[in-house]
Amino acid sequence: MCGRFFLSKSGAEIARHFDLTDEPVLAPRFNIAPSQRIPVVRASVRPGDPRVLELRTWGFVPRFAKDLRAGRRPINARAETVATSPLFRGAFARRRGLVPASGFYEWQHRGRSARPFALQVRGGELFAMAALFERCEAEEGVLDSCAIVTTEANERVAVVHDRMPAILAPAAYALWLDPSVSEPERLLPLLRPCPADWIDAHPVERRVNDVRCDDPQLIEPERDLFALGHGEAT
Repeated sequence: MCGRFFLSKSGAEIARHFDLTDEPVLAPRFNIAPSQRIPVVRASVRPGDPRVLELRTWGFVPRFAKDLRAGRRPINARAETVATSPLFRGAFARRRGLVPASGFYEWQHRGRSARPFALQVRGGELFAMAALFERCEAEEGVLDSCAIVTTEANERVAVVHDRMPAILAPAAYALWLDPSVSEPERLLPLLRPCPADWIDAHPVERRVNDVRCDDPQLIEPERDLFALGHGEAT
């Protein structure tokens, strides 16, 4: 699954990577959590116009929902069922996006304990997680929401967790975003696990468990006190 991620790149880097006309104004974030508003890149409504980056609530609400407060709000959509799920198949066919990220967190479970890891692409490169987005208009108002697509873990991530976000190569962005393409046989191959050698992983401090913590130190490797020299201050 993907339940937390971070995005620390500048607006200029994001605009350049995703071919945006306007630089987004986004503060660096190091502990982005479900129910928060996250950036999503999508194709323009008008063919040929530049791509758009907009903020959407992380937690998918289908357009047919009648009550924005009722029902579950899944943060992830499984690649294996996304084309056939009644909840996601409409968005999969027509409303696909990209979530910019600098990295994501996964928890390695051992018995009753869970150790958090930060996972990045090639040492910290900006990358994109496949996403689905939706607009729901209900009596309470309008909600723009999204879910991140997940796939089975590659060999590197599987050491930590059995699922991971579907990370797309830049060459696949145009096809994934194209609303005129809806055939599963063209889209589903994009959602396979990325190559294992793309991924770097290291354990981080358990402060990341607290969504109120949001600072650059969260992504730093956890200090191994046993590796400190004798007499070194801790």
